[in-house]
Amino acid sequence: MSTMVLLWSAVLPHAEGSPDPADVKAGWGALGIFVLMGIAVVLLAFSLVKHLRRTRANFDARDGIDDDGASPRP
Repeated sequence: MSTMVLLWSAVLPHAEGSPDPADVKAGWGALGIFVLMGIAVVLLAFSLVKHLRRTRANFDARDGIDDDGASPRP
């Protein structure tokens, strides 16, 4: 416990205060990055759905199941 107190007492005097609220502003660059990340998530979701459908079709074809879910084998 005393190690943490010693560490905090050594670090806190060198820590800077919080920035002035007038210096912190939302920018167009951050908005662009946010929008690009959203687009990337949507594209990845579509790709995931496509791969899952393809995997399911291959799995069903291997087991001999039709698209309606009925087995063609007697």
